[in-house]
Amino acid sequence: MSIKLPQTSLMLASTFTYGVATAAFQIEGANNTDGRLESIWDRFCKQPGKVKNSDDGSLACDHYNLWQEDIQLIQSLSVDAYRLSISWPRVIKQNGTINPLGVRFYKQLLSALKEAKIQTFVTLYHWDLPQHLEDRGGWLNRENSFKFREYADLISTELADYVDSWATFNEPFCAAILGYEQGIHAPGLAEPKYGRQAAHHILLAHGLALPVLRKNAPNAQVGIVLNMNKSYAASEKAEDLFAELMRETLDNQFFIEPLIKAQYPQILKTAAPEYLPAMVLEGDMEIISQPIDFLGLNYYTCNHNAFHPTDLFSNVKNSQEVEYTDIDWEVAPHAFEELLINLHKQYDLPPIYITENGAACADTLVNDEVDDEQRVRYLHDHINAVNNAIDAGVDIRGYFAWSLMDNFEWAEGYSKRFGLVYVDYTTQKRTIKRSGKAYRDFLLNRKHLSEQKT
Repeated sequence: MSIKLPQTSLMLASTFTYGVATAAFQIEGANNTDGRLESIWDRFCKQPGKVKNSDDGSLACDHYNLWQEDIQLIQSLSVDAYRLSISWPRVIKQNGTINPLGVRFYKQLLSALKEAKIQTFVTLYHWDLPQHLEDRGGWLNRENSFKFREYADLISTELADYVDSWATFNEPFCAAILGYEQGIHAPGLAEPKYGRQAAHHILLAHGLALPVLRKNAPNAQVGIVLNMNKSYAASEKAEDLFAELMRETLDNQFFIEPLIKAQYPQILKTAAPEYLPAMVLEGDMEIISQPIDFLGLNYYTCNHNAFHPTDLFSNVKNSQEVEYTDIDWEVAPHAFEELLINLHKQYDLPPIYITENGAACADTLVNDEVDDEQRVRYLHDHINAVNNAIDAGVDIRGYFAWSLMDNFEWAEGYSKRFGLVYVDYTTQKRTIKRSGKAYRDFLLNRKHLSEQKT
């Protein structure tokens, strides 16, 4: 099977951006090299039982040392762009000044990408908060929103010439709710009241950073990346429909409404006020809701919800027979299309980039080949879901496959593989999977069709 689209699709135009994505902690390794500070994920990985198989990010994909080889890998996939993140503890010293050795790594990397004519999409925060800031309260401490602005100011000054697009944060939901409310991600706190306050301070940090990014990088796009799933009710019962509404509100609307409407979902005031941040100061919502050039959207799966008397909803399996990936996420391209179209109807959105989309598969390397047929189908169906959403009027400008290569998958350690490229973690050998080749061939064909039309 190959990845195909109708030849009339806007997604085949040369102005539509295709890329692959990674994150610093998941691939770089070298966690004690060149003055890099400890991050909350370094500390979290040391806590017994928090990460599968006690895996950590100390080596990961050794990208810090193999970055030149990895740029050649990116080029070989024929993509337009590469999305990466900056490691805050690598580039800023504990006293708040620039670490020149850490910055040098990113300057070399980004400069080489520009020389290779690959667009650079940079995320400032992909979950690796410096541990010394967590020791001062992390995202529960309002002061750290201003520390993020200082970091954004310093690093964007250093890298402005190399970056086409800046995203302040990747997935505030995961950083705040999984990290501070549920405790399954770093820093591992599990207090219901913590998650929404941490989320507010992250959104505030985003808003505080926007003016300095625009000042330092006036020619670059500036935005933020949210993760969203489509929620469904487990049945047509009124209580299950309510559960669906609350899941959708808490997972999705809680994060997009402040950005677009300068408010948290109004339904929470009546139905679940305990899920609102305890402290929102005057002027915060105006800071958070400043205009952005784009909204990044990460999508992987959908969820099904039954009413729960104390937790509002409980996650249940689809009652229908459906396909799942190796991480037990339902394959639901139709939900992706519905989500995009619904968001378009609900909000006056800026242009959207699909900044992550992919599947964890049980990949095996046999005779230097990985036949990940499920991932090929996943990419085909989800790219076509994006195409259908564009046809329905949604302004989508790009698509990034997650991920360039297999990597450290957070609490799952190295047990799950999302890459278009297989990584042997013992030898660090990279092998392009069938899905990577299918993605490459799709992009080469698209370029060929585009050249024919011009």
